[in-house]
Amino acid sequence: MVQARPETVQSRADTGAVKSYTVKEAGEVILTGLSVGAAVATGRICLIEHAADIDRFVDGAILVTSTTDPDWVPIMKRAAAIITDHGGRTSHAAIVSRELGLPAIVGTGNATQVLHDEQEVTVDCASGDTGMIHAGIAEYEVEELRLDHVPDTKTRIMLNLANPSAAFRWWRLPAEGVGLARMEFVVNNAVQVHPMALVNYDSLPEDEVKEQIADLTLGYDHKPDFFVETLARGLSRICSVVYPKPVIIRMSDFKTNEYAELLGGHDFEPSEENPMIGFRGASRYYSPRYRDGFALECKAIKMLRETMGFDNAIVMIPFCRTPGEADKVLEVMAENGLARGENGLQVYVMGEIPSNVIRAEEFAERFDGFSIGSNDLTQLTLGIDRDGEELADLFREDDPAVLWMIETLITRAHAVGAKVGLCGQAPSNDPAFARRLVEAGIDTISVTPDSFLAVKTHVAAAEG
Repeated sequence: MVQARPETVQSRADTGAVKSYTVKEAGEVILTGLSVGAAVATGRICLIEHAADIDRFVDGAILVTSTTDPDWVPIMKRAAAIITDHGGRTSHAAIVSRELGLPAIVGTGNATQVLHDEQEVTVDCASGDTGMIHAGIAEYEVEELRLDHVPDTKTRIMLNLANPSAAFRWWRLPAEGVGLARMEFVVNNAVQVHPMALVNYDSLPEDEVKEQIADLTLGYDHKPDFFVETLARGLSRICSVVYPKPVIIRMSDFKTNEYAELLGGHDFEPSEENPMIGFRGASRYYSPRYRDGFALECKAIKMLRETMGFDNAIVMIPFCRTPGEADKVLEVMAENGLARGENGLQVYVMGEIPSNVIRAEEFAERFDGFSIGSNDLTQLTLGIDRDGEELADLFREDDPAVLWMIETLITRAHAVGAKVGLCGQAPSNDPAFARRLVEAGIDTISVTPDSFLAVKTHVAAAEG
């Protein structure tokens, strides 16, 4: 502990609610910087470069300045939002903004040159690490999630999370953990480089892509270490929000066309006509084409669990087509220090392919539980491209065939002692769907945070 300060805002705030901000329509992005606070504010700029001029600040305006110090606190309290040229997450402006509950964007570089007095802007700090300043007054929604009357349920309700920087917005939700943490978000936004490009960095052609990778990995003599450490740090932020409750981390499930868009990715990805049912998920992990990349994912999880201490992390394997494929994946994981059952490690499998249901007992021998991915299971049961507009009306998770698949998997998995959860939006949109899951005996339902209270209510009603 190096410093203790009295907290002045949250202790007086309404602790019975959490606010969620979503920008709907906005003008062009004028500037970006580091976001502080998970909120949105709109208004007119009041640009003040020197503390001696603070008397001309207009209440409710958006303060724009080069940097702040304690002399600025009186007008910071009167601002709707704060924008600075300089500073990081521990700067004076960032610290005071957090205490005041204000959105702030710090370290923009040149806000005082680009923005001007009376200019109307939108300050968006609700979209993650990068704060965005939009031209004009944007449309946005504020949803208030009440926490003072959350019903108790036997079925455990968990969260789907992907963005580490946004995870802390939801720490007050009484969730039973994270049922789906998407690794791809951290890889895409923090790592940004295809893992095989890091493994083969020395043999990459000397071009602009290699220069970009060099800039991103500055300070790493061994380039793969950048992937391992960056991924572990990102996932640790999600694990810390609910610790010691479980966090089920899905190993990477990019499609080949998505992997190719990572820096250096085009040199390591095949071209597929239908990536949705192509070289994805488990099939990649033991393939010579990606095996070394998967090894880095495993090392990141091992670092997360054993070095950083987040032993609440559970591994989940997506798109595993056969029990034989499961054996190959588990063997590769063990070779990289992630043996199922060792140091308490649990390994789940996505239940998203009809074969996962048909051979449920065989999969249950190899995994600790299933997480039903209702989107892919619906797609593959009904033979409908889930992104296809022409067939959108037929894509229904409550189709009797899909419900049969879900209920059958729950029954057969429970018969051999395996746990079953579902991660998807259907329970939040449809109370009848939630009731069917409860009646089938599902163990957990994992939903987006903004749907948490609705699902809790639906499930409580279904449980009677």
